[in-house]
Amino acid sequence: QVQLVESGGGLVQAGGSVRLSCVASGRSFSNFVMAWFRQGPGKEREIVGAINPSGNGVYYAESKGRCTMSRDNAKNTVFLQIISLKPEDTAVYYCAAGLSFPSVTRGNVDYWGQGTQVTVSS
Repeated sequence: QVQLVESGGGLVQAGGSVRLSCVASGRSFSNFVMAWFRQGPGKEREIVGAINPSGNGVYYAESKGRCTMSRDNAKNTVFLQIISLKPEDTAVYYCAAGLSFPSVTRGNVDYWGQGTQVTVSS
């Protein structure tokens, strides 16, 4: 049993930034590929990025360079920072964990968090 708890969301101004955190309970966090997904109003869930167990390999779905993922295995925590926020970034952001990097990037994950709301106001 692995529990993922996200935090850091809220109401932010367009052009600002947010830093989301996801804390994992349970063992073997350092063996997991971690990822962030999001689902905006009336939209399908989409991947934001994924990070490998050691933290030295990162995948980003968006190529604009506004997102940065990192992890602290000693604290069982993964982070997502988004800068230059736009209203289109408004979504529930979900943390996820899995054992296979290719599978995780396809949305095939083993554990999901409950999400944290990010609302970007223009």
